[in-house]
Amino acid sequence: MAQARSGLTRLGLGAAAAVPLGFLAVFFAWPVAAIIGLGLGRTGVGKTLADPATWDLVAFTLGQAAAATAVALLAGMPVAYLLARCQVRGRGFVRLAITIPFVLPTVVVGLAFRAVLGDAGALGIVLANAFFNVAVVARTVGGLWAHLDRRAEDAARALGASRWRTFLSVTLPALGPAIGSAAAVVFLFCSTAFGVVLILGGSRLRTLETEIYLRTVNLLDLSGAAALSLLQLAAVIAALVIGAVARRRREAQLKLRAAEESLRRPRGGEWFVVAGAALVVLALLVPIFGLLLRSLSTADGWSFDGYRALATGGTQGTLAVSGFEAALNSLRAAGDATLLALVIGLLAAIVLSRVRRRGAGEALDLVLMLPLGVSAVTVGFGYLVTMDALPGDFRTSPLLVPLAQALVVTPLVVRLVLPVLRAVDDRLRQAAATLGAGPFRVWREVDLPLALRSMLAAAGFGFVVALGEFGATSFLARPEAPTLPVAIARLIARPGELNEAMAYAACTLLMVVTGLAVLVIEKLRVGTGEF
Repeated sequence: MAQARSGLTRLGLGAAAAVPLGFLAVFFAWPVAAIIGLGLGRTGVGKTLADPATWDLVAFTLGQAAAATAVALLAGMPVAYLLARCQVRGRGFVRLAITIPFVLPTVVVGLAFRAVLGDAGALGIVLANAFFNVAVVARTVGGLWAHLDRRAEDAARALGASRWRTFLSVTLPALGPAIGSAAAVVFLFCSTAFGVVLILGGSRLRTLETEIYLRTVNLLDLSGAAALSLLQLAAVIAALVIGAVARRRREAQLKLRAAEESLRRPRGGEWFVVAGAALVVLALLVPIFGLLLRSLSTADGWSFDGYRALATGGTQGTLAVSGFEAALNSLRAAGDATLLALVIGLLAAIVLSRVRRRGAGEALDLVLMLPLGVSAVTVGFGYLVTMDALPGDFRTSPLLVPLAQALVVTPLVVRLVLPVLRAVDDRLRQAAATLGAGPFRVWREVDLPLALRSMLAAAGFGFVVALGEFGATSFLARPEAPTLPVAIARLIARPGELNEAMAYAACTLLMVVTGLAVLVIEKLRVGTGEF
């Protein structure tokens, strides 16, 4: 009986794994391979790789990503300490304030920094990318910091070590796995940033991602785009491998520590760290308030003209629909993408939580994370090249946008739900199975109640991420059905004060919806998860 039940469980896991793998094969691997193959089949790839300008592009991409990662680490560490160790009023607001930037659409952040800094060049790109990712550092590092045993630090202090030396010799090495994991994720996000670089860099400053977009859309240089996509893919895989190693070390340390947070009122020099965290939060709020003020500012003074214009298509019919209709398109597409990503991501998380062979689990985890780092432009253009092979004219289907957005959301769902499933005591499952429960009933009675809050949080988190997805959506959204980020980009591209005011008003609308969603997510917050 036990062997039959074990065989049934393995069969069920195999079937569950087939769903996300099949989805990735058809809607990720196939389109990306088609574009790369199409490009490599033409002449010019070697010329692109031999061109010094290509390596200047690589250097700028990696350099700005490294600089933004360093800034995010420096800004996120005091916030991580406050959330992990300090019992102060306003901790909930701090958590909310750092989370909103991470889920804001890239177009919104780009315009917010342009409103505050103007033409800041590379500095603006670095600060905007760091702005996005303070939450990754604070949550990932803070999650481990909250579980570290204070007794090792207290012993070092009792032996005469200063607070700074204790941090460097005891705390920092213990936090190494979390810092490495956060740095790898932040570097991945920054090196593949699209909307921010497109808005703040313009035609002067380009990364691999924006150059792939330029060569694919404007120049139709598929061989050059394919060569750049291969370079980007190599960097992405390297970052994912480093992140996976660091994540495994982080999870191993978490298993050795108590699960309860140890909060206390700050003492002495700790108030300087709290003050540093407060300054970081204030700095994160500046672009948000700058965007809000810019949406109300016109040449004639303060006005709601931009918000009123959302009921129209902009100056001289810039948009085929009104701004409010574009917002409804975004909500529908994001809802469909979230539902799809939740099903696929949950199945993937179940499989990863049950796989006992480390190599197989890590390989599957790496494959699931790839859509976060591969050019969204490559994926979007790949859809247009390959989807006509499916039944019907799938290239014009409204389902393409939710499918592309689900690719981005699914890895985030996995990262939020998987730690909770891995934390479930396997003895509970064994006890339920001993009492005669089948695999599905074990999941329903044991895993589901414990993972439900994280699943709801993942759904809310995925929804706001899909709401602001711009890279692939800009390729796939039909002119008569643009999403709000695509509509904002079109408004910016067309001259006219009303178009610009409408773009900033639309950004503010997206920001408000995102903030409300984050409030709901925080109400459902659980103590594990990477973001």
